[in-house]
Amino acid sequence: MVRKFVAILCVLVVAGCTSVYRNHGYVPKDEELSEIVVGVDTRDTVAETVGSPSAGGVLDSSGYYYVQSRVRHFAYRRPEVVSREVLAITFDNAGVVRNIERFGLEDGQVVPLTRRVTETAASDNGFLRQLLRNLGNFAAGDILE
Repeated sequence: MVRKFVAILCVLVVAGCTSVYRNHGYVPKDEELSEIVVGVDTRDTVAETVGSPSAGGVLDSSGYYYVQSRVRHFAYRRPEVVSREVLAITFDNAGVVRNIERFGLEDGQVVPLTRRVTETAASDNGFLRQLLRNLGNFAAGDILE
């Protein structure tokens, strides 16, 4: 009985210490991209050839962006992005392919994000603190009325 318990415990410990990898997104393969001709293909033919993009540019004249990430999950640690690939297909004003570029995780730059928080007059009090604070704020005559 003890041996079975120890064996099950060992299996659970080993299973808990293994990494789990998850893939997110889609980037077309080089074979599919070889079918796209710069200066000839349009937005519609690109979408037919390699599929719809993960993201599009903010402006109509900007490009299609295909993003694929591989994330490693390990025990209690934060998920870590192991690899990321971005394929950018840019178009000119007429909607014709102008350029195809690939970017990897090593090409990226860390962008510091600022957090703007509006200050409020509310204080950070929990339920129990508010309850205990109100214990002395009433008179016995108020309860009898």
